[in-house]
Amino acid sequence: MVRRRMRVRMGGQRWMMGWRIGRAAGFTFIEIMVVVAILAILAALVVPRIMGRTDEAKRTAAKVQIRNIEAALQLYKLDNGVYPSTEQNLKALVEKPTTGVVPKKWKLGGYLQKVPEDPWGNPYKYISPSTRGDYEIISLGTDGEVGGEGPNADITNWNLDKD
Repeated sequence: MVRRRMRVRMGGQRWMMGWRIGRAAGFTFIEIMVVVAILAILAALVVPRIMGRTDEAKRTAAKVQIRNIEAALQLYKLDNGVYPSTEQNLKALVEKPTTGVVPKKWKLGGYLQKVPEDPWGNPYKYISPSTRGDYEIISLGTDGEVGGEGPNADITNWNLDKD
C-alpha cells in the first residue's frame, strides 16, 4: 500500500514542487527596483563604449577591404603588365575589360569574386593613374562625402596606416 501525503493549504501558504511557500516568499518591490537601478547603471556605462566601437570597426573593415583590393590589383598587373584604367574601374578585377587597354592574359575567373562596397554601402572610388601613385582606392567614410574629419574622413590606400 502506497501512502500519499496530503497537501493542505493553511493560512495563505502554498505548496510548490514539495516545498512550502509562505506569503513572505518572493522579491519585494524595493529589491526589484534596486536590481533595475543596477542594470540601468551598467547599461549607461557599457552601451556608449560598445556603440563607439561601431565606427572604428567599420573603418578597420574598410582598410582590410582596400588591402584585399590592392592584392588583387597587384595580381592583375603581374598578369597584364598594367593596372586597370579609371575607365575600366575595379570591375576589371571581376570581368575582363572590353574598353581601354584590353588585357591579353586576364585570369579566367577574375581576381575578385565581386567588387565589394565599403562598410557604409558605398562603392569604392578607383583612380588610375593617380597623382599619388599608380592607382588610388578611396572610401568616402561615414558621410559618403569627399574629405571630412574623424569618422567622416576618407580612407585611401595611401593613408591606411594613419589613425
